[in-house]
Amino acid sequence: MTDTFKEQLQQAHAQGDYAALLEWIPYAKLIGVECSRLGDELLFRLPANKDNIGNPLLPAIHGGVIAGFMELAAALHLLVFTGSPGVPKIIDFSLDYLRAGQFRDTYAKCQVCRQGRRVANVAVTAWQITEAEPIATARAHFKIEEMPCS
Repeated sequence: MTDTFKEQLQQAHAQGDYAALLEWIPYAKLIGVECSRLGDELLFRLPANKDNIGNPLLPAIHGGVIAGFMELAAALHLLVFTGSPGVPKIIDFSLDYLRAGQFRDTYAKCQVCRQGRRVANVAVTAWQITEAEPIATARAHFKIEEMPCS
């Protein structure tokens, strides 16, 4: 992780504005991911975008876009809240699609279920209308860099 990226990460977290941080991630820009802080949590938003449609007959968001959005949300959540010296690397990602992602804004929240010295487990929930009716849930396992000893 470059010093510039670390500085932007710290500044984004201090201000609660993650737009500059997302500019560093090409896929986040491509699908339009946004991130904001609500108290001690991050809320990820995928605005409705015609380019993200997979089935134009419904219309529904492409499943790969939903998966990519959720994986990216989990990685960013870990990066922001663990203080890891490097970007977490995905080991495993398991996704359950619960209902079609309609052509509207989609939201996601993450929760670190367990964090060890080398591996972290993150649960992700994505929804559109209400958080109580998710469109998908996922579990991700990431390899994280160990903090250097002081």
